[in-house]
Amino acid sequence: MDSVVSDATAVDTAVDTPAAASEAPAVPRATIPAQPGRTDGEPDPEDGAQDWQLDHTRAPIATKIVVAGGFGVGKTTFVRAVSEITPLQTEALMTRASEETDDLTATPDKLTTTVAMDFGRITLDNDLVLYVFGTPGQQRFWFMWDDLVRGAIGAIVLADTRRLTDCFPALDYFESCGLPYVVAVNHFEGTERFEPEDVREALTIAPDVPVVIMDARKRYSVVETLLAMVEHALSATPE
Repeated sequence: MDSVVSDATAVDTAVDTPAAASEAPAVPRATIPAQPGRTDGEPDPEDGAQDWQLDHTRAPIATKIVVAGGFGVGKTTFVRAVSEITPLQTEALMTRASEETDDLTATPDKLTTTVAMDFGRITLDNDLVLYVFGTPGQQRFWFMWDDLVRGAIGAIVLADTRRLTDCFPALDYFESCGLPYVVAVNHFEGTERFEPEDVREALTIAPDVPVVIMDARKRYSVVETLLAMVEHALSATPE
């Protein structure tokens, strides 16, 4: 019995000695290969990050703007021209079922129509982000307007001088709900160009409502219209 205990003690002592520990093989530590760029999950300025993304004390001011108007007036083109992301579009091919309700006289080449909404985003002035929602133009889709307008700071009513009456429903809607809006005349090639005051008189809108002439296909023109909308919304509801 004594020999067994002495042998066990000898084993324990051998294990606890520094010499024995130094003889144990070293376990290699796992290493993580270096990755190019930032590895801490933070945005990299070289990747095009905005200033507000690099400064955690700042937060972007996100605002919502609605683009409305008649059928085929250029709302989808407006959103597509300005969006810095791939715009969300809900377009469907037009069929003969809509021939009696959708007037294609002014836009004979139009093959698709928005059936829900258009959505795009643009960053202005580094930390001002605009979310742009385009509404469907046909009367059968107007029931979605209440949801699309909720939370918006203002609206842009697109108008075509060849059929100004098509934008009356949008004007009446925003007047009734008290949402600030501007009128943007989308000038189509081959049509007569009118002055903003002439359009204002034809639509009988208030003097404080901005009227701009623009081209929905050109990004700079759309940006100027958005800036006019933001400025008007701030002056109408400064709080």
